[in-house]
Amino acid sequence: MDLKEIQALIKFVAKSGAQEVSLETEDFKINIKTGPDASEQPTIIQAVAPQQMPAVAAPAPVEAAPAPTAPAPAEADENANYITINSPMIGTFYRTPSPDQDAFVKVGDSIKPGDVLCIVEAMKLFNEIESEISGKIVKILADDQTPIEYDQPLFLVDPS
Repeated sequence: MDLKEIQALIKFVAKSGAQEVSLETEDFKINIKTGPDASEQPTIIQAVAPQQMPAVAAPAPVEAAPAPTAPAPAEADENANYITINSPMIGTFYRTPSPDQDAFVKVGDSIKPGDVLCIVEAMKLFNEIESEISGKIVKILADDQTPIEYDQPLFLVDPS
Protein backbone atom coordinates (compact mmCIF):
# COMPACT_ATOMS: atom_id res chain seq x y z
CA MET A 1 0.00 0.00 0.00
CA ASP A 2 1.56 3.29 -1.05
CA LEU A 3 1.25 6.71 0.56
CA LYS A 4 -1.49 7.89 -1.85
CA GLU A 5 -3.65 4.85 -1.05
CA ILE A 6 -3.15 5.46 2.68
CA GLN A 7 -4.11 9.12 2.34
CA ALA A 8 -7.20 8.18 0.31
CA LEU A 9 -8.18 5.68 3.01
CA ILE A 10 -7.76 8.32 5.73
CA LYS A 11 -9.91 10.80 3.79
CA PHE A 12 -12.60 8.18 3.18
CA VAL A 13 -12.71 7.16 6.85
CA ALA A 14 -12.91 10.81 7.97
CA LYS A 15 -15.71 11.56 5.48
CA SER A 16 -17.68 8.41 6.35
CA GLY A 17 -17.98 9.37 10.01
CA ALA A 18 -16.52 6.08 11.27
CA GLN A 19 -14.90 6.36 14.71
CA GLU A 20 -12.12 3.82 14.14
CA VAL A 21 -10.86 1.58 11.34
CA SER A 22 -8.07 -1.01 11.57
CA LEU A 23 -6.48 -2.71 8.59
CA GLU A 24 -3.82 -5.41 9.00
CA THR A 25 -1.93 -7.42 6.39
CA GLU A 26 1.29 -9.43 6.45
CA ASP A 27 3.29 -6.30 5.59
CA PHE A 28 1.70 -3.55 7.67
CA LYS A 29 -0.94 -2.53 10.17
CA ILE A 30 -2.98 0.71 9.96
CA ASN A 31 -5.22 2.04 12.72
CA ILE A 32 -7.22 5.20 11.91
CA LYS A 33 -9.15 6.91 14.69
CA THR A 34 -11.47 9.91 14.34
CA GLY A 35 -13.60 11.82 16.81
CA PRO A 36 -13.07 14.23 19.71
CA ASP A 37 -10.51 12.07 21.54
CA ALA A 38 -8.58 11.24 18.34
CA SER A 39 -6.91 14.68 18.28
CA GLU A 40 -4.90 13.64 21.33
CA GLN A 41 -3.45 10.63 19.50
CA PRO A 42 -2.20 10.84 15.91
CA THR A 43 -3.05 8.17 13.39
CA ILE A 44 -0.35 5.48 13.55
CA ILE A 45 0.94 3.38 10.69
CA GLN A 46 3.38 0.60 11.60
CA ALA A 47 5.36 -1.86 9.52
CA VAL A 48 5.13 -5.41 10.82
CA ALA A 49 7.07 -7.30 8.13
CA PRO A 50 10.85 -7.92 8.17
CA GLN A 51 11.48 -4.84 6.05
CA GLN A 52 10.99 -2.12 8.65
CA MET A 53 9.23 1.00 7.43
CA PRO A 54 9.40 4.16 9.58
CA ALA A 55 6.20 5.10 11.39
CA VAL A 56 4.33 7.80 9.49
CA ALA A 57 2.06 10.31 11.20
CA ALA A 58 -0.95 10.98 9.01
CA PRO A 59 -2.70 14.33 8.70
CA ALA A 60 -4.73 15.34 11.73
CA PRO A 61 -7.98 13.38 11.77
CA VAL A 62 -11.22 15.19 11.04
CA GLU A 63 -13.72 15.23 13.87
CA ALA A 64 -16.72 13.02 13.21
CA ALA A 65 -20.30 14.02 13.87
CA PRO A 66 -21.29 13.45 17.50
CA ALA A 67 -22.80 10.05 18.19
CA PRO A 68 -26.56 10.09 18.54
CA THR A 69 -27.68 9.99 22.15
CA ALA A 70 -30.04 7.37 23.48
CA PRO A 71 -33.66 8.51 23.41
CA ALA A 72 -35.34 9.39 26.71
CA PRO A 73 -37.62 6.66 28.10
CA ALA A 74 -40.78 8.62 27.26
CA GLU A 75 -39.54 9.16 23.71
CA ALA A 76 -38.59 5.48 23.41
CA ASP A 77 -42.16 4.46 24.41
CA GLU A 78 -43.58 6.95 21.92
CA ASN A 79 -41.39 5.51 19.12
CA ALA A 80 -42.25 1.88 19.98
CA ASN A 81 -45.23 1.94 17.58
CA TYR A 82 -43.06 3.09 14.67
CA ILE A 83 -40.81 1.17 12.29
CA THR A 84 -37.27 2.45 11.87
CA ILE A 85 -35.70 2.42 8.41
CA ASN A 86 -31.94 2.05 8.81
CA SER A 87 -29.11 2.77 6.39
CA PRO A 88 -27.94 -0.29 4.45
CA MET A 89 -24.43 1.20 4.03
CA ILE A 90 -22.05 3.93 5.11
CA GLY A 91 -21.81 7.02 2.99
CA THR A 92 -23.28 10.49 2.61
CA PHE A 93 -27.05 10.92 3.08
CA TYR A 94 -28.96 13.01 0.53
CA ARG A 95 -32.69 13.80 0.79
CA THR A 96 -32.93 15.18 -2.77
CA PRO A 97 -31.95 13.82 -6.20
CA SER A 98 -30.10 17.12 -6.87
CA PRO A 99 -29.65 20.40 -4.99
CA ASP A 100 -32.31 22.23 -7.02
CA GLN A 101 -35.05 19.57 -6.62
CA ASP A 102 -37.52 18.73 -3.84
CA ALA A 103 -36.84 16.03 -1.23
CA PHE A 104 -37.82 12.46 -2.07
CA VAL A 105 -40.00 12.31 1.07
CA LYS A 106 -41.09 14.76 3.77
CA VAL A 107 -42.62 14.26 7.20
CA GLY A 108 -46.26 13.30 6.70
CA ASP A 109 -45.75 11.69 3.28
CA SER A 110 -47.25 8.24 2.68
CA ILE A 111 -44.84 5.63 1.31
CA LYS A 112 -45.18 2.18 -0.18
CA PRO A 113 -42.68 -0.55 -1.08
CA GLY A 114 -40.43 0.57 -3.93
CA ASP A 115 -40.67 4.32 -3.22
CA VAL A 116 -37.28 6.06 -3.20
CA LEU A 117 -36.65 7.58 0.22
CA CYS A 118 -33.16 9.03 -0.17
CA ILE A 119 -29.76 8.58 -1.82
CA VAL A 120 -26.62 7.33 -0.07
CA GLU A 121 -23.37 8.19 -1.83
CA ALA A 122 -20.59 5.69 -1.23
CA MET A 123 -17.31 5.95 -3.12
CA LYS A 124 -18.80 8.24 -5.80
CA LEU A 125 -21.71 5.84 -6.41
CA PHE A 126 -25.20 7.20 -5.75
CA ASN A 127 -27.43 4.45 -4.33
CA GLU A 128 -31.20 5.01 -4.19
CA ILE A 129 -32.62 3.66 -0.95
CA GLU A 130 -36.12 2.30 -1.50
CA SER A 131 -38.84 1.61 1.04
CA GLU A 132 -39.62 -2.00 1.88
CA ILE A 133 -42.72 -1.09 3.88
CA SER A 134 -45.92 0.95 3.60
CA GLY A 135 -46.76 3.72 6.02
CA LYS A 136 -46.40 7.40 6.77
CA ILE A 137 -43.09 9.22 7.43
CA VAL A 138 -43.17 10.44 11.05
CA LYS A 139 -39.61 11.70 11.45
CA ILE A 140 -36.44 12.08 9.38
CA LEU A 141 -33.53 11.19 11.66
CA ALA A 142 -30.53 12.12 9.47
CA ASP A 143 -29.51 15.56 8.26
CA ASP A 144 -29.14 16.19 4.53
CA GLN A 145 -25.60 15.92 3.13
CA THR A 146 -24.11 14.38 6.27
CA PRO A 147 -22.06 11.20 6.72
CA ILE A 148 -24.03 8.21 7.97
CA GLU A 149 -23.02 4.83 9.37
CA TYR A 150 -24.16 1.34 8.43
CA ASP A 151 -27.46 0.52 10.20
CA GLN A 152 -27.91 4.15 11.35
CA PRO A 153 -31.62 5.03 11.77
CA LEU A 154 -32.75 7.30 8.91
CA PHE A 155 -36.56 7.43 9.07
CA LEU A 156 -39.38 6.63 11.50
CA VAL A 157 -42.48 5.26 9.77
CA ASP A 158 -45.98 4.77 11.19
CA PRO A 159 -47.17 1.53 9.56
CA SER A 160 -50.88 2.06 10.39
